[in-house]
Amino acid sequence: MITRRIVLAGAVALAFTASASAQDWKSKYPELTFAVVPAENASGVTERWTPFVAHLSKELGVKVTLRIANDYAAVIEGQRAGNIHIASYGSASFARARLTGVKTDAFANDINADGSTGYYSVFFVKASSPYKNIDQLKGKNLGLVDPNSTSGNNVPRFELDKLGISDADGHFGKVVFTGSHENAMLALAQGTVEVAANEWTNEDDSRLAQMLRKGMLKNADGSPMKKDDFRIIHKSAPIINGPYAYNSDLPADLKAAIAKAFTEAPAKDKAAFDRLSDGQKKGFNPATTKDWDATIELIKFVDALRKKKAS
Repeated sequence: MITRRIVLAGAVALAFTASASAQDWKSKYPELTFAVVPAENASGVTERWTPFVAHLSKELGVKVTLRIANDYAAVIEGQRAGNIHIASYGSASFARARLTGVKTDAFANDINADGSTGYYSVFFVKASSPYKNIDQLKGKNLGLVDPNSTSGNNVPRFELDKLGISDADGHFGKVVFTGSHENAMLALAQGTVEVAANEWTNEDDSRLAQMLRKGMLKNADGSPMKKDDFRIIHKSAPIINGPYAYNSDLPADLKAAIAKAFTEAPAKDKAAFDRLSDGQKKGFNPATTKDWDATIELIKFVDALRKKKAS
């Protein structure tokens, strides 16, 4: 007969084992580095992410340090070297990391305010411009984001190819990598480029909407620009929201703790989550690396386009 004493002893043993296991990874990983890609200016990234990173530190019981990467490649190489333990990726940069052998696994991605888990790549022009389609922009300047950006480079090139433009550099007068989604919209607003690729979920959830709320885009006379000052001339098929990923070699119980801290954040630290999401997201969706298999195929296609042009 199983006695109450035996059951209690077993429970105590399990609790002790779990505690010892946690102590094991905490001694090996007394500090974790969490890196994010530069979708906006550094101060904006710091303001949005710092409270959430503090939440992670509290929940995991070890220091979590925020690293704002200079570009997408820096996150990829940081995880490859093992210097970055957790990363916020775009879909294309995560696919690139996997394609190049980085040991990284997705565990979550964002849930939009409407419950969806995807977004779009769009081409913006100024509403005051005469341009209504991509063909009319032949010889004009195109603003992209970063070679490893999903909505700011890879999907735009895929979409251009579908429109019969396999050589973007030959179609446009100049193709400029601006370094961030914000910079691409600033370049468009200031007239440096006539068209800019960017991310867009809906009218109220996009990099443009976020920048307009902050008053970051101005007319020549200094007055704030409005949503109606911009026009979308092309929208892609839906793209899966980029993943949050941890190093594949981390201990299983540490991985589980990280995923749990993310999942519980909206309820446990609503203020930190609201600051991070800017009111545009409602939580984190459990995800697996296989969810980005289609994105890996897209990256292979864009790579083939590049090789074809070079040959």
